[in-house]
Amino acid sequence: MAAEDADEWGAWWDARVAAIEAVLGPSDEMVGHAPIPFQLGADIGGAADIIYFRKHVPGVIAVTSELIGNEEQMQNSLGNYELMICQREDVDWGADLLCRLAYYTLEAKLEPGETMDLGPAVPEGSTIAALLFCDYAKFKVRDRHCGLLLCLGITASELAASRKGKTNKGLASLKAAEIYPFTDLERKSVV
Repeated sequence: MAAEDADEWGAWWDARVAAIEAVLGPSDEMVGHAPIPFQLGADIGGAADIIYFRKHVPGVIAVTSELIGNEEQMQNSLGNYELMICQREDVDWGADLLCRLAYYTLEAKLEPGETMDLGPAVPEGSTIAALLFCDYAKFKVRDRHCGLLLCLGITASELAASRKGKTNKGLASLKAAEIYPFTDLERKSVV
């Protein structure tokens, strides 16, 4: 990477982390840096870097830190956005999923309120069948509209309700049951 490119990458990194920390509080000192950088591509094993937060909620939040400032991302209603997932326990599954899903945002726009079937991407025994994408925060980074898109694990019956136009009701039920914003891999459905 040329010095000028490295300086620009560093400027985006610092600005995006500062903006996310303004929402989620201080990030962990440890960053999940991919062995092969994201910009080199998924076909050779590149992955998104992940930053972690443990002070915002009683659990662990994993957030990509490669997408805000990336001109290739298909912007959604938030603008440029990073993906986030909240888990009550410190497990790798959520961060690993975000690393893979980050490349998808370069090909398709993920909007708040939309769902994505996870199929075999969930661990064996999990009751989670899909993700519901939620607008978690909006902010600006270097004069660009940006946000955090929460990837919330939902069950098959919650997915079916969402597909019938009951996303808001399902989300309200997840909040009332104190499940939102967490992806609990083994839980009962709220619908």
